[in-house]
Amino acid sequence: MFKTYLFLLVILCAYLPAQTVRPVRIHYSGGGDWYGNKTTWKNILNKARSVLNINSARREYAARITDPEFSDAPIAYIAGHGRVSFSQEEAQRLRLYLTRGGFLFADDDYGMDVSFRQAMKKVFPELDFVTVPFSHPIYHTVYDFPNGLPKIHEHAGGPPQGLGLFFEGRLVCFYSFNTDISDGCEAPDIHKDPAEKRAQALKMAVNILAYALTW
Repeated sequence: MFKTYLFLLVILCAYLPAQTVRPVRIHYSGGGDWYGNKTTWKNILNKARSVLNINSARREYAARITDPEFSDAPIAYIAGHGRVSFSQEEAQRLRLYLTRGGFLFADDDYGMDVSFRQAMKKVFPELDFVTVPFSHPIYHTVYDFPNGLPKIHEHAGGPPQGLGLFFEGRLVCFYSFNTDISDGCEAPDIHKDPAEKRAQALKMAVNILAYALTW
């Protein structure tokens, strides 16, 4: 199965558009620290360039959902510890972005769970987060994670959860909960995570980016 996903990824990456891949970080309201994890995407994109040989920016850019440049990104990212809030216009714009081929990677830094779920209910009132099965391509596209998400930080204890919103059969939002992939991708001196934890986090993040680009 892993070789099948990797072969498909290689073929699809060969036909990716020539423009530079640059994720967008959502500048949201509500009081949460949308601006955190300052080195996360710098490290993810550096890893992706070396593994996938893609043309990527050196880091992400930040935008509000209502900004014209928001929809230019193939993948949007949201994280934080505090409250997430979307206006009705933001919810409508985000739904349009996701249903037209965009992708959202949400990572709970430990504290945004309740408000984030409420915000996404405004985007997709008809959908609920469900567990993404371990057989899903997001766990196998580049690196093989047969048991799902790696556990990076303890947070609430217990296993991590990979949750998703599926619209018309397509995974449009992947939500990593109770693990903190973002912190694991930060520079090693920030959280002092062991090298093996950082390696796992970066590999999972590359899988997420590759999925957003090719599926």
